[in-house]
Amino acid sequence: MLEITAELVHELVREQHPDLADRAVWLGARGWANQLWRLGDDLAVRLPWVTDDADAPLLNEHTWVPTFAPRLPLPVPVPQRLGRPSELFPRPWIITTWVSGTPADLAPVTRGAASLAAFLTELHRPAPSGAPTGRDRGGPLAERAAAFERGVAHTSERGLIDDPDAVLAVWQDALAAPPWTGPALWIHADLHPANVLTADGALCGVVDFGDLCAGDPAYDLSAGWLLLPDDSIGRFTAAYDADPATWRRARGWAMARALSGIIIGNDSGPGGKPTWAPPGRAALRRLVATLP
Repeated sequence: MLEITAELVHELVREQHPDLADRAVWLGARGWANQLWRLGDDLAVRLPWVTDDADAPLLNEHTWVPTFAPRLPLPVPVPQRLGRPSELFPRPWIITTWVSGTPADLAPVTRGAASLAAFLTELHRPAPSGAPTGRDRGGPLAERAAAFERGVAHTSERGLIDDPDAVLAVWQDALAAPPWTGPALWIHADLHPANVLTADGALCGVVDFGDLCAGDPAYDLSAGWLLLPDDSIGRFTAAYDADPATWRRARGWAMARALSGIIIGNDSGPGGKPTWAPPGRAALRRLVATLP
């Protein structure tokens, strides 16, 4: 784990991008793999700070996000500059635009079905040759089956879910759906409440494209159950044009992600994020209530 301070960020900017060195620097957020430091009012510095496997996703952001960001109907952090490894900091880093808003795990979405559908419609276009492929996201659901079953057993043993059979029923229906046979589409691949920003209950931005990849859009569509209130799921599925099999796979991914949020939200260790549990429980309830 690398120690990052405002003084270090300022020195990095002064060394490699001196035209921005007069800007104030202060902490914006700390994520799983990256820290975000404000650079004046409209920019931010994004630096990896935990594991080495954050470098490639950061470089992918720098390479690919500017190619599609202009068409997206919601603000996203667009990379502006690349920082090279140096004696001051041994990893690559980027400077992006800053997107204002409050993460949805702190200020939930109360209206946003149409906005989310419009955003994903514009994002989900065929990715070019050379686009990154998903690690465990955007591929076949079956590849997640063993991990999902362990998650059901873990949450059931701890009393974190009430009806494991219903959870498994949603998952089994998704597994039985026909697989994605269309072109690999751009997907955000990490649309959970902490990566979606709100203002007065409305969607106002999407951040953290570190897991950006090409794959099955069902993974992103699962975010509808994680983000939207109960009365909005129908409007979301009506607003995004997808076949029934894709929606079935999306429900399976949503259940897997809901379980993950519940587990992380109830983790008392340093990796725990208590604000992730309520959206996970709400998503699980929505999915079980609408069993096919």
